[in-house]
Amino acid sequence: MRNLRDAAVGETVTVAKVRGDGALRRRLLDMGITKGAKIFVRKSAPLGDPLELTVRGYELSIRKSDSEMVEIL
Repeated sequence: MRNLRDAAVGETVTVAKVRGDGALRRRLLDMGITKGAKIFVRKSAPLGDPLELTVRGYELSIRKSDSEMVEIL
């Protein structure tokens, strides 16, 4: 299964599952990255980290290491 880190800039993806446990998983869920949510990958920083996303109508930046926890369709 693909994860959010693999998504290309300009691509819209759907969240299939948020893996992990503890504080990191809770933080991702609190930011609106939940199963079925649509995520638009706006851009990536010049060195690839962080990713800038649009989730549920707002902009969000997350580290690539955190984006590996999000499985997408």
